[in-house]
Amino acid sequence: MTNASITRRLARSAAVIAILTLPAAALIGTSVTSLAPTRAEAQARPGSFADLAERLSPAVVNISTAQKVERPERGEERVPEGTPFEDLFRDFFERGRPQGPRQVQSLGSGFVISPEGFVVTNNHVIEEADEITVNFADGSSLPAELIGTDPKTDIALLKVNPEEPLDFVPFGDSETSRVGDWVLAIGNPFGLGGSVSAGIISARDRNINAGPYDDFIQTDAAINRGNSGGPLFNLDGEVIGVNTAIISPTGGSIGIGFAVPSAIAENVVAQLREFGTTKRGWLGVRIQTVNDELAEALGLSSPEGALVADVTKDGPAEEGGIEAGDVILKFDGKDISEMRDLPRIVAETAVGSTVRVVVFRKGKTQSVKVTLGLLEEQSPVQPASLQPADESAPTDLSSLGLQLAPISGAAREEYNIPDDVEGVLIAGVMPDGPAAAEGLAAGQVIVEVGQEPVSTADDVETQVERVKGEGKKAVLLLVHAGGDLRFVPVSFPEE
Repeated sequence: MTNASITRRLARSAAVIAILTLPAAALIGTSVTSLAPTRAEAQARPGSFADLAERLSPAVVNISTAQKVERPERGEERVPEGTPFEDLFRDFFERGRPQGPRQVQSLGSGFVISPEGFVVTNNHVIEEADEITVNFADGSSLPAELIGTDPKTDIALLKVNPEEPLDFVPFGDSETSRVGDWVLAIGNPFGLGGSVSAGIISARDRNINAGPYDDFIQTDAAINRGNSGGPLFNLDGEVIGVNTAIISPTGGSIGIGFAVPSAIAENVVAQLREFGTTKRGWLGVRIQTVNDELAEALGLSSPEGALVADVTKDGPAEEGGIEAGDVILKFDGKDISEMRDLPRIVAETAVGSTVRVVVFRKGKTQSVKVTLGLLEEQSPVQPASLQPADESAPTDLSSLGLQLAPISGAAREEYNIPDDVEGVLIAGVMPDGPAAAEGLAAGQVIVEVGQEPVSTADDVETQVERVKGEGKKAVLLLVHAGGDLRFVPVSFPEE
């Protein structure tokens, strides 16, 4: 390559570099807003986590547990009789084998929240343990007493009895944490002892189907086996999460870890400390998700809230005036953006408190006041006596692809329909009809049509025609199926 060609190539490269480093406004106009970090943001980046880690580590502990597992008795291992090696195998199983229970050990993490020795960890770390030991950063150990557990949030509270006050860490406010904030995880990965990892909050409000109150903080700070129960810190040294789970095909960290936010954990810990168990608010409703089809059928402008499919008899919701078919939009001043928000918010509300609930009912928004009960005190629904409906031939409802009939005594027995369920029996479903497309089947019961109760096939047809006449694309059915009530939007066929 000649000197001239090298010079030309360097000149071209320099031109490219110059273009790439021009101000954005020079390329695409002066109206562009710079996304570069501000001076304050740049200064917020920590140069080192060393001071923070050194200050916090004494309050982070390792949790070791031991569980006694019974060995099978001699003779329980079965070898097929009459096989050529029957005597050999029996001799192998019965000679020289240890007898009695064996111990299974496991390791996890935790953190001290008070100088007198209260320690927080995950329920799954200490579940079914016969012995629990808390190991401190200075090498000392203390036996721990289990104060209480909450499997629904995977939180457990332990107590040790130290001779001197312990270093401890406070809870912070996870609600003020933002995606992109720096966080620090300290724990006991793979039993290695105190280890520190740093990252950011990757996402909030994650639902990983771990329990009914999922609202996890997602972080890319390295979390591995043994980190469970350890703290997730903000840069103020406050615990904003309890490290609980990871997503990983290998069992090691791939940068997707989850922590129970302090907004949930702190309330659970306070109740475990005071009562040894949790006391959650109870509303007494069964709810379902509002999807696009349900929103259109209900008259909502967008899919939001929690649709009440059933109300427990004599429960707080019924006494407060909440009805099946209501969509709960706000609870105690908090927006219910989607169905899963409601159980968590209700559970966090104090038992016995009276709250305002905003519902969408038959095209209008209204509010009711409900006094919450205790979740563990809910009573089963008491069945009411019902006269069996008369036997008659099925009625075709071709617009929905249904055959309808009264609920006879024989039908109740055949389809296991409770005596307190009233409505119209689905006697048959056309395979290619709109009802079949929504999963409706023979043996189910239509309780309401267009949020109006029905008791005869004529009632169903009348309400279907009413809804169709209102220009709606689907009719909303309340259906009893498999022991539960649920709302089903059935689309009208295009004409």
